[in-house]
Amino acid sequence: MALTLSKNQSISLEKTGGAGLSKITLGLGWDPVKSGFFGKLLGGGSEIDLDASCILFDENLKPVDLVWFRQLTSKDGSIKHSGDNRTGEGSGDDESIYVDLQQLPASIKYLALTCNSFTGQNFEKVENAYCRILDTAKNTELARFNLSDKGLHTGVVMASLTRGQQGWEFKAIGKATNGRTADDLVSLAVEALRG
Repeated sequence: MALTLSKNQSISLEKTGGAGLSKITLGLGWDPVKSGFFGKLLGGGSEIDLDASCILFDENLKPVDLVWFRQLTSKDGSIKHSGDNRTGEGSGDDESIYVDLQQLPASIKYLALTCNSFTGQNFEKVENAYCRILDTAKNTELARFNLSDKGLHTGVVMASLTRGQQGWEFKAIGKATNGRTADDLVSLAVEALRG
């Protein structure tokens, strides 16, 4: 059974997924706020274009690579993005990032999962936002982080993966920011990883 994490909680993927964990999926889902007939007439309840991104850092928190809708595969090929979902409609993950932990270069110590609104829509217009981590081979959810914070922000550092002596650790972060692209969120991701 998957764990639901609160802000700043973390879990060991080795303990949760088992020692054989080699491929994971980071899933991001959201829905546009439904505001009824009159809300739609006034501009509510429209499509929401959020973008999931994964920023790769070395042990000194220097950004090494970025996987997002403009670069769907990491330079080394270990991380792949499912592609851009521009609406948030439908059930399940709206965007996914696939990580081959065995292919990930040893120089990569941190992965930061971010989410931002390229079109500038704020999180007052988003509901049911979450990120989750799955064991890809078993198609089982290991942990989930539900993002309930509403606000005028346009981006969030959702979660991180950190490589340690005992394997990978997944941490729920949920740090709100303003930014329309993953590039805008790099410095905040560094700050969140240090915290």
